[in-house]
Amino acid sequence: MKYLALTYVIAGIGVGIFIWLQLPLPWLLGPIFACLIAALAGVPMKGNKLINDAMRSILGVAVGATFTTTLLISMAAMWPTLLMIPVMVACIAVIGVPYFQRVWGFDFATSYYSAMPGGLQDMLAFGEEAGGDVRALSLIHATRVMVVVVALPFILQGYWGADLTNPPGAAASTIDPSQMLLMVFCGIAGWQGAKALVMFGASILGPLILAAIMALLGVLQHRPPAEAIWMAQFFIGMTVGTKYAGVTGAEVRKDVAAALGFCLILIALTFVFAEAVHLFHLAPPMETLLAFAPGGQAEMTVLALIVGADMAFVIAHHVLRIFVVILGAPIAARLWKAK
Repeated sequence: MKYLALTYVIAGIGVGIFIWLQLPLPWLLGPIFACLIAALAGVPMKGNKLINDAMRSILGVAVGATFTTTLLISMAAMWPTLLMIPVMVACIAVIGVPYFQRVWGFDFATSYYSAMPGGLQDMLAFGEEAGGDVRALSLIHATRVMVVVVALPFILQGYWGADLTNPPGAAASTIDPSQMLLMVFCGIAGWQGAKALVMFGASILGPLILAAIMALLGVLQHRPPAEAIWMAQFFIGMTVGTKYAGVTGAEVRKDVAAALGFCLILIALTFVFAEAVHLFHLAPPMETLLAFAPGGQAEMTVLALIVGADMAFVIAHHVLRIFVVILGAPIAARLWKAK
């Protein structure tokens, strides 16, 4: 319990420093950096999975609440860019697996599931079952998510001039209490319902689907207040940073260094695919970058919400990426290894 309280204090200090220095996304990036620095300094920290999942459900409701009939119809036109997602995943695997095996000397299972841009928990489960190094997988995926989440705000702000200071929603005091209760219902019922159905990403996709249904029916007319989104950013940022708790010097020199090199590969591939989409005028450039960036689903949702991007476009591509990785990764791994 004391480690959890200490982690909250460290994350809170990070928020305060980021606000004081007027840096972008203080509620997300502040906890990431503060917890990362504390972890590397050997400070014992821990998170709370139940709270983290609850925060993800807030984001699910926020995305679902933005759905309209017009938005739903527009999703049919996304198929050209959606078809590029499996191609991008295949390119990442073809480059990433040899990179981890030949450059850094990881075994096949660790290399393969380190390269796959899926959810952290899913890749750890698959990798452990295949005999991979779970600790290395955890650090590599945590680094992937951290680098993408930290780099994107500066790219969005520097290149497109995106305003990252906009509140991500209305103040809680301005929203009808009945709407607040409906959001809570969508979050809890959607999360637990999806969990009962063993749906991947249940804590975010379940609330998203239920909130979208309520929004399309005209019952849900608001997304969660700004305070709730900031709270979700805080806990998600803290979770990313605490993944480095207990990291050793040897792990930094090998696992984290390998992950940083892989992040450069991922960023290069993201820009290649984003440029292809731009050249063929298939989608707006900012939405394309957010949709193809291989970060965590929750973190990309936060960024899309803040910059006012087309939520349907961004989320559809990330859901497909996770879906392709979860369904295809174990099959492809067996075929690859056999070959």
